[in-house]
Amino acid sequence: MLFNSLEFAVFFPVVCCLYFATPHRARLPLLLVASCAFYMAFIPAYILILFVTIAIDYFAGIRIENTEGRARKTWLIVSILSTCMVLFVFKYFDFFTGNFVGLAHLVGWSLPKPVVHIILPIGLSFHTFQSLSYVIEVYYGRQKAEHNFIPYATYVMFFPQLVAGPIERPQNLLHQFYEQHEFDYDRITAGLKRMAWGFFKKLVVADRLALYVNDVYAAPRNFNGLQITLATFFFAYQIYCDFSGYSDIALGAAQVLGFKLMENFNTPYYSRSISEFWHRWHISLSTWFRDYLYIPMGGSRAGLPRWVLAIMVTFTVSGLWHGANWTYVAWGALNGVYLLVGVATKNFRDRFYGVVGLGKDNFARRCVAVGTTFALTLGAWVLFRARNLNDAGYILTHWFSHWNFSTIKTPQFQLKYFPAAIAGLIALEAIQLLQPKFSFAPRFARSPIFLRWAVYMAVVFSVILFGVFRQTQFIYFQF
Repeated sequence: MLFNSLEFAVFFPVVCCLYFATPHRARLPLLLVASCAFYMAFIPAYILILFVTIAIDYFAGIRIENTEGRARKTWLIVSILSTCMVLFVFKYFDFFTGNFVGLAHLVGWSLPKPVVHIILPIGLSFHTFQSLSYVIEVYYGRQKAEHNFIPYATYVMFFPQLVAGPIERPQNLLHQFYEQHEFDYDRITAGLKRMAWGFFKKLVVADRLALYVNDVYAAPRNFNGLQITLATFFFAYQIYCDFSGYSDIALGAAQVLGFKLMENFNTPYYSRSISEFWHRWHISLSTWFRDYLYIPMGGSRAGLPRWVLAIMVTFTVSGLWHGANWTYVAWGALNGVYLLVGVATKNFRDRFYGVVGLGKDNFARRCVAVGTTFALTLGAWVLFRARNLNDAGYILTHWFSHWNFSTIKTPQFQLKYFPAAIAGLIALEAIQLLQPKFSFAPRFARSPIFLRWAVYMAVVFSVILFGVFRQTQFIYFQF
């Protein structure tokens, strides 16, 4: 069930009303049933796959807690391998078999390619990682095993963040299912406001820009350098508003029900380095890879060769996590290279800025750092969005060629759409840039009621008037 669908517009209010009208002891089963219904709205049969992974890790968590020595590690390995095998079969089987057959042909072997048409269960990577975090935390003794199946199943299946995160840790979310959440007007209205902001990002900004991006990236050789550059710039904001918009809706929906999920974005395009960018972008995934892959490989405590290896493995695996395509692998590896180069050149850059008179907190220096990081991120987004490496190579080599200012529009994105798109971007940036400095939210909450409702109605009408209502799937649903 898509958040931007009529079904969800009916589903969510009904669930909320039932939740607060139901006695506390019956609320958890209600949430589990609602989450099942939410997930089954996509492909009903795939809920069986989800329950297989839930059952494996639920049972493994109990066995890990109740055993000692090598048996504990054996149960951990069984849990990880079983859960990852489900992910491999549905997401990576065709990718790896196809590449193996292609490699075999290069060395003269003739192998038939297995033809298996498997539809990827929506959000499989997200709830797989959330389930894995539970058994790992139980193994290291940072989380007690959950002996009640319903709270654990709800922890994995909680519908606001089921299909695209944030990827929660059991310490943050699991205990909340035992807490009693009262009807609180201020909390509920705050959650609804956050949901509205998320819908604005998704429908007004992301889905409007997607019309342009989809045209250009579907056939980049049919467009000039200006259109390619503009499409890449638009994609940077499309994916940000699409994914952070989903996160805002998820956090807002959870807040309405009384739950607090972790923040997933923190104005990433204002980062001054690639390292800082990855502390601000998709925070729940970045910290997952940091804690469960990068640090176990040695992290920054290891020597230089092992640290370089840990960085490259972490980023490359992160790229592969996003999709079974070499473009994602290249995107992840490129970000790893960016980070390594950034660390290696830091002292040189500091000396250079010192020579030209730009101190650490100099405004011009901050602007250069932010602009450079954004430009590098744009180059990486080309690999992420392109259909294949050939298209990515063409786009990267034709950004500045054959600019034609008289030909900007595309078949789906006419000139009349540009004002709404640009206005949406300006509103987005103005709010994100000024909010931390001027604390608009607290001031706005103390403003007169007529002013607040005027703003609420303006947001609602902007979504109605300028939103794209095609029930477009969120980008990260495919992961």
